[in-house]
Amino acid sequence: MCSKCYSALEHLNPAVNRIVSAKNVYCAGVYSQNLQKLIRGLKYHNQSDLAYYLAKFMYEYWQQLTDAEDYQIVPVPIYPTRLKKRKYNHMELVAQEFSKLSGCPVNSELISRIKDTKPQYKLKRADRLINLKNAFKVNPAKLDRRRRILIIDDICTTGSTFEEMIREFEKNDIHDITCFTATTPFEE
Repeated sequence: MCSKCYSALEHLNPAVNRIVSAKNVYCAGVYSQNLQKLIRGLKYHNQSDLAYYLAKFMYEYWQQLTDAEDYQIVPVPIYPTRLKKRKYNHMELVAQEFSKLSGCPVNSELISRIKDTKPQYKLKRADRLINLKNAFKVNPAKLDRRRRILIIDDICTTGSTFEEMIREFEKNDIHDITCFTATTPFEE
């Protein structure tokens, strides 16, 4: 990621981009070629060093929204076999970098993926919901009740991942949740 490519990344206006399960979803940037390449490099091409740039881009947007540090950052978890194949959860790496910038702690142990789901990008909305049904499990013992939940992910297309995670959190009486992604493929 060169400085020219990074400076070409465009932020969206700092506002709620959509509502999923009555929770605010914020999307940091325009789904441009450079942002797509950044996410793909990090997610699929073993370029873990790109996590810093994605976190920085997200944090620059986040600063326009709030200076609150009372969040615990919860990256969207991946299933253990996918983690073994990929060697890292790209959103865990982004969460760690975002934590350094924001001062908010990462809580990767609060929720786990317990179902090996198909990649979402190949599925329509109804199929995404079926694919993700009962895919997550909360460990209530890991919750820091003093802090709100900030779920982070790379892309919010239909919101089905957030929807299923929120459902699982709410089953465990966890309701103060905000969702945040790097981008959305839809014009806002």
